[in-house]
Amino acid sequence: MNRPVLFALSGSEALAQPLSAALDAEVGTIEHRQFPDGETYLRVGNDVSDREVILLSSLDHPDAKLLPLLFAADTARDLGARRIGLVAPYLAYMRQDIRFHAGEAVTSRTFAAILSRHLDWLVTVDPHLHRYHELSEIYRIPTQVVHAAPFLASWIKRNVARPLIIGPDLESEQWVSQVAADADAPFLVCEKIRSGDRHVTISIPNAPAFLDRQPVLVDDIASSGRTLTEAARQLVGMGFARPDCVVVHPLFAGDAAQVLGGLVERIVSTNAVAHTSNDIDVMPAIAEAVRHGI
Repeated sequence: MNRPVLFALSGSEALAQPLSAALDAEVGTIEHRQFPDGETYLRVGNDVSDREVILLSSLDHPDAKLLPLLFAADTARDLGARRIGLVAPYLAYMRQDIRFHAGEAVTSRTFAAILSRHLDWLVTVDPHLHRYHELSEIYRIPTQVVHAAPFLASWIKRNVARPLIIGPDLESEQWVSQVAADADAPFLVCEKIRSGDRHVTISIPNAPAFLDRQPVLVDDIASSGRTLTEAARQLVGMGFARPDCVVVHPLFAGDAAQVLGGLVERIVSTNAVAHTSNDIDVMPAIAEAVRHGI
């Protein structure tokens, strides 16, 4: 059987070599550029006939990345690929999972339908499942989910003495409790009231009982960073040491990382999304999930 061929799309090139080595896959080349009018040119540079094709694209900034991904998938299929899968360490468009106001698009369902039409399988890391229990509720293709909690816990155990794990909201309690259990640490969760997209008010019940511990803020997605920033500010105000911040998907829109960085001891993230804070490698688990999928 021919070796799989892996194509890294824009922004995911650094992950191609370790993932291809773990999978014994050939690293393919894709030529991708913009015409002056903004349209996309794309050319697949490898023979994909009767081969498993793996597209690697972490879907932060998804609107810019979606069309090249679809063009690559359809081109590979036209060229005879046996199957086409997507490794998307960060899977976008999972938050809008209900119509909150009349007329709103439920974008999670539309995005899932688009990817399901063009791909044969999907591997991702900790998708933002809130009202959905499983990806299969909206994706019509086989999916594999890599859980980052053990990797976060391992980093915390190695790098933080007497940690106190703190989650961003009540909905995170099950996930945060798993990180805490794996790290042999107590945990708390914030109580959060969000007003609009950028303003949050939080409280951290029972925190003063743990003043002798090093707080570690954990979150699956850091985008605006407002919740983490407010939690860090409150913890320092209570008398805690500057907290550490450990996240799975470091999206950090605008100056969010700089603002948060001014309040915490350090920011650490997985390499599911490329960022200067990356220090936790989840590629071995992704490779294992891909092996299971193909």
